Amino acid sequence: MIRNLAILSLTATPAFADAPQVLDATVEGDRVSVTLDHPDTGWDHYADGWRVETADGTVLGTRDLLHPHVEEMPFTRSLTGVTIPQDVREIFIRARCSVDGWSDTTLAVPLD
Repeated sequence: MIRNLAILSLTATPAFADAPQVLDATVEGDRVSVTLDHPDTGWDHYADGWRVETADGTVLGTRDLLHPHVEEMPFTRSLTGVTIPQDVREIFIRARCSVDGWSDTTLAVPLD
């Protein structure tokens, strides 16, 4: 009986996929465009957002992604209205998925 419970417990545990990867980002004025890759499986697990941060972690803007992109990987989405302080020389893009939350890694984007 205990052996069966252990097996059921293991099968009920969610499988954690790879974190979303930020492949590229560009900045044009107040518009930031980001290319993501993630092994979306559908509504149960998908890349559901990204944000623009400064080196100290200040969030300058967040782009929520409202649906999975199972058949469209990698994909690019933009966010307008991002105000980057004039003294900031580099921003960081951090991705999020619906299961694992915010990624620990960021993509550094130097500004001209």
